[in-house]
Amino acid sequence: MNSSSIKSSRVSGFYKLSIDERLKFVKEFAGLSDEEVELIKNRGLPLDIADRMIENVIGTYELPLGIAVNFRINDKDYLIPMAIEEPSVVAAASHAAKLARVKGGFYANADSSLMIGQIQLTNVNPYEAKLEILKNKEKLLEIANAQDKTLLKFGGGARDIKVRIIDTIKGKMVIVHLLVDCVDAMGANVVNTMCEAVAPYIESLVGGKVYLRIISNLAKYRLARAKAVFDKDAIGGEEVVEGVLYAYAFALADIYRAATHNKGIMNGIIALAIATGNDTRALEAGAHAYAALNGYKPLTHYEKNRNGDLVGYIELPIAVGTVGGATRVHPVARTCLKILGVKTARELAEVMASLGLAQNFAALRALATEGIQRGHMELHARNIAIMAGAEGELIDIVAERMVKERKISMDRAKEILEELKKS
Repeated sequence: MNSSSIKSSRVSGFYKLSIDERLKFVKEFAGLSDEEVELIKNRGLPLDIADRMIENVIGTYELPLGIAVNFRINDKDYLIPMAIEEPSVVAAASHAAKLARVKGGFYANADSSLMIGQIQLTNVNPYEAKLEILKNKEKLLEIANAQDKTLLKFGGGARDIKVRIIDTIKGKMVIVHLLVDCVDAMGANVVNTMCEAVAPYIESLVGGKVYLRIISNLAKYRLARAKAVFDKDAIGGEEVVEGVLYAYAFALADIYRAATHNKGIMNGIIALAIATGNDTRALEAGAHAYAALNGYKPLTHYEKNRNGDLVGYIELPIAVGTVGGATRVHPVARTCLKILGVKTARELAEVMASLGLAQNFAALRALATEGIQRGHMELHARNIAIMAGAEGELIDIVAERMVKERKISMDRAKEILEELKKS
């Protein structure tokens, strides 16, 4: 690691380093303290904090925490922390980022942090109610903004009111959308509080009965986008470009393939969300709902440019925060945010979108060439070896034997382990 102010995430052979050597690199890149390094190395969530985060705590549950290297996004280098149990994901993202660097890396942007709160109004004349609610928009926004002066101080707050009339099995309903700029928070708590505050006033205006008052996880006003150009020669030539385009065409035409296509995108996004203490369920719900707005489709798009290079794009809602919730309570999540070096929720969303595109490209390239299992199964073999009872160096020896034989199974792992113990 160089000591200059310009930091590079381009690392050759990062996976070959020992854990301590990797941590040393990350420490110097992110300016971590010795205490923060120890948090990562050892259990980072004290039980007394865990007991205050959720109910009925009996312990903590750990996942491997890895670092995706090589990422350059909007002309800035990032090391991306990823908490995930699935083999090959971190390696695939790092390799895709390395290939993207040939043409400058990823370019991303994100909308402002505008979230939708929904108030469900029933048993009214929907058309009269809609007019009356919109006529009193300013008062409703005033009530909403009185709930969180801190949010206003940082430039956020309730921005607008929209009203929809929907048909349901219980008849017509009026759905009021409260649009709230949450700035650097994910926003669920503040949006829900604002919805609950304005609901009684809506009832006083138009009568009827309000039932649900809650955030929507289809954050269609909080989209993030990323683009990368993958040099055709760097990724394996024209045949690979065509292979990726055919894989994309398959996902575009077939919902069964599109579901797995989008799952691969979320591999990266969710791993980063876990590492930074963000709401993974909200991200999954929002992404898949957005993909289904006009019939379930891939969240990425691929095309070939004039030079024959592959160009990848992604767009999806990313509602994340850098303040509030587990993001600031969980000590490892705080450290992961420091490693990432993002300053705002919008920057975090841009990194997540880029990571999702990298993950998807890596999967499509693998599928279109040697197949997804080759690298994946090499890593999976280690898990099988551990499950069979291998420890220490025996884990790698058993895994290597299974991969070489192309027989990766629990039975074979046990057989190899017995042979090694006898020798």
